This record gives sequence, structure tokens and C-alpha cells, in this order.
Amino acid sequence: MKSFDYDLIVIGGGSGGVRAARIAGGYGKKVALCEADQLGGTCVIRGCVPKKLMVYAASYQKMFKAAKAFGWDINAEFDFRTLQNNKDREIKRLNTIYHGLIDNAGVDLFPHHASFIDQHTIKAGDKTFSGEHIIIATGGTPHMPDIPGIEYVINSNQALELKALPQSMVIYGGGYIAVEFAGIFNALGVAVKLVYRGPQLLRGFDDQVAQFAQQSFVDSGIQVITQTSISAVEKTAREYQCITENGDTIAADCVFFATGRKPNSQGLNLDKIDVKTQSDGRIQVDKKQATTVGHIYAVGDVSNADQLTPVAIKEGHLLVDRLFKGSHRLMEYDNIPSTVFSMPEIGRCGLTEAEACEHYSQVKCYTSEFRAMKFAMSEVQEKTLMKIVVCEDSDRVLGIHVVGADAGEIIQGFAVAMKQGLTRSQLQKTIGIHPTSAEELVTL
Repeated sequence: MKSFDYDLIVIGGGSGGVRAARIAGGYGKKVALCEADQLGGTCVIRGCVPKKLMVYAASYQKMFKAAKAFGWDINAEFDFRTLQNNKDREIKRLNTIYHGLIDNAGVDLFPHHASFIDQHTIKAGDKTFSGEHIIIATGGTPHMPDIPGIEYVINSNQALELKALPQSMVIYGGGYIAVEFAGIFNALGVAVKLVYRGPQLLRGFDDQVAQFAQQSFVDSGIQVITQTSISAVEKTAREYQCITENGDTIAADCVFFATGRKPNSQGLNLDKIDVKTQSDGRIQVDKKQATTVGHIYAVGDVSNADQLTPVAIKEGHLLVDRLFKGSHRLMEYDNIPSTVFSMPEIGRCGLTEAEACEHYSQVKCYTSEFRAMKFAMSEVQEKTLMKIVVCEDSDRVLGIHVVGADAGEIIQGFAVAMKQGLTRSQLQKTIGIHPTSAEELVTL
């Protein structure tokens, strides 16, 4: 049998890669992890975690506004630099924890960009070493279109690193990243213009949910401009001018493009080792995460349409269990819950109404729209929407959608029930907790 330097080499130190490396190390395997940047990847360093810390900061604006009705007279001032300094300190703390996790698992860390020499051999910095199994977990990065003036535009990474808040901002995009940052900066006092090329924000979401959320964004003060494409950006003495495809201009102090993400599959020399990628650069994998080269695997955003941190973590963990513990368990992609940390928040699990109608002949939806109790006495007019999508033939709940405060916390619990085949009858048999927003779902 051929001898290898490592039982497993993991390329990429994000959530999926670190999980795979440390679990394999914990099983007593010899593991190498290659990561040229900080450990933690997109989620911990420049995604979910810092973004949600900013969401928390922005949420105080609404709570201070509501507090007056409850007898609190609050005169608050916001210091953006304090937020950024504390956020950076927290990210550094988490990065230290990630280092501790792989150190404790006995994983060898190579802090360099890695690429393939051949199908079993990796070069990282000036080191070359081989592995019996190799996992690619290099994640993704913001996609920036090739248009004139793109050098004046920031992306989601840079939006988290601003030194000061601009007075005005154009955000171009209509997905979850765009609407999340629009909510953050709007609540922090920035005049936000959210521009999207389609007719409605949040393409791919349930239509009713997307419409409700978009109106909520408008009601909160965000200027939403749809069916508009930005074809160029120009810098003037005082501001930036976004030139639309019909020749109009939209001006702001800062321009932020949230125009999707692309996989980090370049620079790995995949073409030299016969690992196939799709037209968008995503690595092709089968249900076992294997690429077109059997002992090379890919997990997370570099190979997956479900670009969610918990998906990458689960894929990495299950893969290592199959490789080294004799497990046969595969990743399940149905009923994956997710949350958009917009303002208001959006939680969803399962099918949209349109998706359900494509697959089932008898579909019925039940909805509730109300003003949450925490805002009932205040001048905050934000409303909550709850919706369940049901197959009438089987009574099974096909989808649950929530727009409102704590939507993510609510949907997480209901996702457990949906994985077990939740029916509407079971929902109705459940006693609600009163008074809560979540109880609406068991009374629909």
C-alpha cells in the first residue's frame, strides 16, 4: 500500500473545514489543515457573526423607540467606532478558539494558500506533502460585476470594515445580504437606497413573504428601487454616481454591491487533476461529497447551492464519519431552516407556496398578520407575518414562513417538527404559549 504523509488534508479553514479537520484529528488520524487567512472562514470572520453583531447594534434603535411607551425616557448616542472595535475584538476571540480546537485535536496547521501538485499531493507555501484523502472547503467570496467604476464600490467584506458611517449609501442587490445590510445601515442613521434589477426583492422566497418584507423595509425608511440595473459608477468631487442602464443617476456617499457570491475554486489547479467544476466554478460532487476524483471531496460553499454555515459543518462532519468511522449517513438537504437577519427578520423552512403547487395538487395556505405585543403600545408600526403551507391530501406541513421579531429562533424549533413529518392537525393539537408571537403558528 502506498504511504502518505497524512490520512487527511483539508484545504480551507472555515467552519466546514475546521469541523472536518478537528473531528478527524479526534479520531486519532493524522490531519493537515491549510488556510492562508484567519481560521473561521466567511461566517466567523466576515459574514454571519460580525454581521449579526451589527444587527444587534442596529436593533437598539427600534427598541429605544418602543421604550417610551413603557415609561423609559432614553437619550442615547451611538458611536460606530466603539461597535467596530468591540466587534473586531470578538472576532479575534473566536479566531483564538478555532486555533485551540485544531491544536487540541493534534491537527497540523499550514498558514498558506494550498494547491494541488497531483491528485494526492498538496503544496502550501514552501511545503509539499501528500494525503490519502483530501477535502476542499475553500468557501466563497463576493462576486463583483465587471463594470466601469467597480473600483469605487465596496463589497460585504469591506462593509464590515468601514471606519465611519456614510450619510448615504446605495446598496445594489436583492438577496439576503443586500436586505440585511440595508436594514443595519438604515437603522444606524444612513439614508439607504436599495436598488434591485428584478421586480421584487428576495427572489426565491415565498412571494407573499417577499412582498410583505419589502413593504416592511419601505415602511422602515429604506428607499427601494426595483427593475433597475446599475451599469457604471462614477466618482465626483462630492459623491458617487450610479449610472443605470437607462441613463438615470442615483447618488450616494458610498456604493455597496451585494451581487451574489462565487466559489473559491480558482488557484487550486483543479484542471490539472481532473476535478470537474460547473460553469459557475462550483465543484461537482455526488451525494457522498466526492468529486470526480474519488478520494478528493468538497464541502460547503465551494460546492453547494445551500450556502449556509451549518450545512458546511454537517457535510464535513458526516464525511469524516464515513471515511474513518464506518458510518453510512448522508447529508439531508430537505427542510433546511434558514434566517435572513433583516429588519424585520425572516425565517423559513420547507417549500414556498409556488414550490408546493408545483409538486402537489391540493395545497392550502394559512396566514396571520399582526402587530407584535412588544410594539402594541408604542409608535413602532412593524407587523409580523406567519404562514404555513399545507398539502391537503396528507395534511403534512410543507413550509413554514415567519417575518417578524425572533423569526430565526421561532423557525428553528418548528424545523425539528417538520423533519419528523409535522401535520397541521399536530400543530392544532399543540397548546400555544400565551402571549407569544410563535403561538400563532399552532392556531392557524
